[in-house]
Amino acid sequence: MAIFVAQLRRSAVFMAVLCIAIALFLTVLEGRGLWPHLVYAFAIGLCCWTLTNGLRLLTHASVQRWRVSRGLAPLGGHIVGWKGTVPMLMVGMLLGPSLGLSIGDALTGERSPSLWQWDSPATRITLALTVLASLVSLFVLTLFEHLASARAGAEAAQRLAAENQLKLLESQLEPHMLFNTLANLRVLIAIDAARAQTMLDHLISFLRSTLGASRNGTHALATEFERVADYLALMALRMGPRLQYSLDLPDDLRQAAMPALLLQPLVENAIRHGLEPQVAGGRIELRARREGREGKTLVLTVRDTGAGLAGTTARDGTHYGLDHVRSRLSTLFGANASFTLQAALDGEGGSMARVTLPLSALQA
Repeated sequence: MAIFVAQLRRSAVFMAVLCIAIALFLTVLEGRGLWPHLVYAFAIGLCCWTLTNGLRLLTHASVQRWRVSRGLAPLGGHIVGWKGTVPMLMVGMLLGPSLGLSIGDALTGERSPSLWQWDSPATRITLALTVLASLVSLFVLTLFEHLASARAGAEAAQRLAAENQLKLLESQLEPHMLFNTLANLRVLIAIDAARAQTMLDHLISFLRSTLGASRNGTHALATEFERVADYLALMALRMGPRLQYSLDLPDDLRQAAMPALLLQPLVENAIRHGLEPQVAGGRIELRARREGREGKTLVLTVRDTGAGLAGTTARDGTHYGLDHVRSRLSTLFGANASFTLQAALDGEGGSMARVTLPLSALQA
């Protein structure tokens, strides 16, 4: 129905423009004042428009009711098309001018000749303009409908493509995360079998919750922080005191919605490329806060005191997880979200990953 209402609005605007053009034409042709011609043009145009679109609306509602009564899904967009509009347009052309002239006479106090007086020049002009305006309206409004349908189809195709791309990115991220975690476990097995056993127990529990969260698409920010805390606890079993971490999540942001598993690749990157290359390890700080006008922007930062961007070389890998973060943000939010990775500027060294999201774009 919303699409149908939009079509009615466009046709009403076009009808008004057409009536003004007809009134100006008659004013120049007959030399009379503009006001009477505007009254008659709008009276006839409004009657023709009301009859034609009233019948279309009645047909639309009747067909929708018929489909619902038989358990069928309602149709979207226009349902009669230009072929179905022609009979309704004919009814408007036959009845609209007579009704419009009567309304115009009542408003101006004049007396128009009957449309059945074929020898009257005014009658012939009125009928000719009505037919011409109706044909132009049919052509233009049909063109509008086709353009609207094409635009709606293109938007639907873009949404479907974006959804498919997002699902592909998420499905690729899961085995990547699992591979990195198992690689860490393999290292620990050779060093400390008992700790490796404990880590394996944590890994089973962590994967159960993480893989389930990734299927949801979005979840609360508090849940995302919990998953990251589980991962950091898992990594702390292998790295010991070399890994220190803190998480800062304000209470008013705990229920804010965000894409699942968006922060974990950033934390993985901080550990692998920042802390692990250093013998002393380092610290990771994960924070969330509001920014922007009226606090409608969610800012997430992953700060590490590791080797920094200068310590990252080609052999460190392709930053697969970071590429996925960028791609997911672009797919979900377009230009309304951003991701940056830069050297930390507080004098402690390391790097800072920063993600901004619109708080109103997702619902948890």
